[in-house]
Amino acid sequence: MEVINIKGTDDTPNVILDKDKKLFEISGRSLPEDVNMFYEPILNWIDKYAEEPNDKTEFIINLEYFNTASSKIILDILLKFEEIAEKGNAVLIKWHYHEEEEDMLEAGEEYADIVEIPFEYVPYTS
Repeated sequence: MEVINIKGTDDTPNVILDKDKKLFEISGRSLPEDVNMFYEPILNWIDKYAEEPNDKTEFIINLEYFNTASSKIILDILLKFEEIAEKGNAVLIKWHYHEEEEDMLEAGEEYADIVEIPFEYVPYTS
């Protein structure tokens, strides 16, 4: 399966989706001008991955900021991973947040309330 490796900018996140290395991560800032165009290949990749997922998937979300349009896409991504979990595969969301950013922790908790996937909250300081 092809690897997605997108280098982030001030407005777009770093994205690594690598099935063979079991590396699934979105990090940085997400406020792309056209959120659908940016995330379309990512959503398509996850759809393809869902056909033959790894036995265990740890998806790291380490965003310092995301806008409202991105929040909808993040939910779409999480719903796709929920479908993978419903098929009997282990899925864990590792939600990283700066320990002083209560809003980001709360955002993770709100997503965890919506989707039926285990979340692990990982605070960091710098």
